[in-house]
Amino acid sequence: MQPYVPWYIGGPLFALCVVALYWLTNQRLGVSGSYLHISKIVMRRPGAQAWRIWFFAGVLLGAGGAAAANGVFAEGGYGHLAEVLPMSALVPVLLVGGMLIGYGARFAGGCTSSHGISGCSSLSGGSFVTTAVFFSTAVVVTWLLHLFSGGAL
Repeated sequence: MQPYVPWYIGGPLFALCVVALYWLTNQRLGVSGSYLHISKIVMRRPGAQAWRIWFFAGVLLGAGGAAAANGVFAEGGYGHLAEVLPMSALVPVLLVGGMLIGYGARFAGGCTSSHGISGCSSLSGGSFVTTAVFFSTAVVVTWLLHLFSGGAL
């Protein structure tokens, strides 16, 4: 089995999923909204959309199925970050980073996948700007991490 689906197969299949989702629900594809809907169900609040929970479950099951098909269940670890920071500092950094990403996704009206894939494909000007900000911020932060870590990150 190949390690990745070729772009010329995966891209059109993914595009069909985006179009099908718009057609079936008139909503965009995104992952961060699933967390909100899971929270609504757990807290017994109205407005949860069950399909988003099934979508999130499908992402997890699909990843597990792909790993099983390849015979690889490798723990990715934390990369070079774990080599630079002790675990006592790593956990708070990851928690704060996760909370900031979650807040940013809610503040921006969606996550990178929502804006970059669904928003841009529907020619949303706001999604083009948001996606450009996401990626340019990632480049700047990567450069700063590399600079301040002496090249360790």
